[in-house]
Amino acid sequence: MKNLFISIFISSLALFALACGSTEAEVQVVKEVQEVEVIKEVPVEVVREVAVVEERVKEVEVIKEVEVEKTPKTLVIYSGRSESLVGPIIAQFSEATGTPVEVKYGKTAAMAATLLEEGDKTPADVFFAQDPGGLGAVESMLATLPANITELVPDWADSPDRKWTGISGRARVVVYNTDAISDPATQLPDNIYDFIDPKWKGKIGWPPTNSSFHAMVTGMRQTWGEEKTKTWLEGIVANGANVYAKNTPTVEAAGAGEIEVGFVNHYYLHRFIAANTESFKARNYFLPGGGPGSVVLVAGAGVLEASDNSDGAEAFIKFMLSKPAQAYFANETYEYPLVEGVKKNHLLPDLDTLNLPDIDISDLGDIAATQKLLQETGALP
Repeated sequence: MKNLFISIFISSLALFALACGSTEAEVQVVKEVQEVEVIKEVPVEVVREVAVVEERVKEVEVIKEVEVEKTPKTLVIYSGRSESLVGPIIAQFSEATGTPVEVKYGKTAAMAATLLEEGDKTPADVFFAQDPGGLGAVESMLATLPANITELVPDWADSPDRKWTGISGRARVVVYNTDAISDPATQLPDNIYDFIDPKWKGKIGWPPTNSSFHAMVTGMRQTWGEEKTKTWLEGIVANGANVYAKNTPTVEAAGAGEIEVGFVNHYYLHRFIAANTESFKARNYFLPGGGPGSVVLVAGAGVLEASDNSDGAEAFIKFMLSKPAQAYFANETYEYPLVEGVKKNHLLPDLDTLNLPDIDISDLGDIAATQKLLQETGALP
């Protein structure tokens, strides 16, 4: 213990001597103390930096939560096309965009009448019609579509003032029973007008309430005039045409042999063939003589002026004109795609091989006058 005390005493004297004998040593000691103080402050600075980083991360998370809460408005569609034809592609639009969709289905003429009755109070955002006649009937209620939509289809397939656009093409044809008609080129007339010949009595079927039929008759009025159209209607009625509610049962009747010929859109037949294979006993006849009986109509759509969801409505129409949707119409419903670059179904003839009439389909909106004529001639009650 004594030796330890002596060692401590000697060390203390040495330190005291240094402190009293050198200014330079004093400065060095001070520097050492300053360095120790800085080292002690470093942990405090690190803690503050971590706190700032955590606050920034929290701010980013709040922004993401706001974006997730955004939900597209429900899109209300009045559809004159049947659910079996367009329901699947409308569902694809809803799934792809996350847009809730509410669809009201009915006949095109009935949907057009409903829109006219509802006026600017209609809840509809989009009118998806079976034919241009229905669209023309409510054209005053439709908003002008952007050019980047209407330019996707040929000029003949949309409204000249961009109030609506075609979505798919459908040719008018004569569907015939293959047992009764073995050689259509020689057994069937070139023009639809010639079916007023009494030899066709009891052999014809038609759907006089169908909107595509109305559009065809409106085309007759444009091409033939009122009197010739009236004569044709009276002649078909006199031949005892079998009446069907729409195209589908008309084609079914032709396949079953109930009728020999029927006036329909081309694509209904292919759905029966797909379901029944080639054994289904009906085929389409594209009238080589042209005229209104071979007009190519379009199913089309427009955006209601009164819509409070015009962005969603335009997005819907753009989707229907996208290549996947056009391929759906070509391969699933057997219609003609209207967008360049999408191939038609191989079962259909090329449109440019058909003898198409010179009819402006945008002028087929005078449905009221056509319906009146159908009633006058007994085609409609």
